[in-house]
Amino acid sequence: MHTVIVIAGGLLALALFVLVARFFGGDASGAIGTAVKIFLPVWLVCAVVNMWIGVSRAGYSVAAEAPILALVFGLPALAGLFIWWKFS
Repeated sequence: MHTVIVIAGGLLALALFVLVARFFGGDASGAIGTAVKIFLPVWLVCAVVNMWIGVSRAGYSVAAEAPILALVFGLPALAGLFIWWKFS
């Protein structure tokens, strides 16, 4: 359940990045592309911190958390890349 919540948080963060880009950048596709470019490293850091918490506090191994990291980072990142592709 925690993984689903974190992925939903990533998608919500992506939506906020895109909405801020649309608000400040207008309809320019470059603004949305920039928002996604900023979102990706920010979300990677958040996903790695989530993994670190799972390893250090919850007691999972890095090997057990690595696929979860890929899922937690990958789904919002793929959505962001799709948005970037669609608007550019």
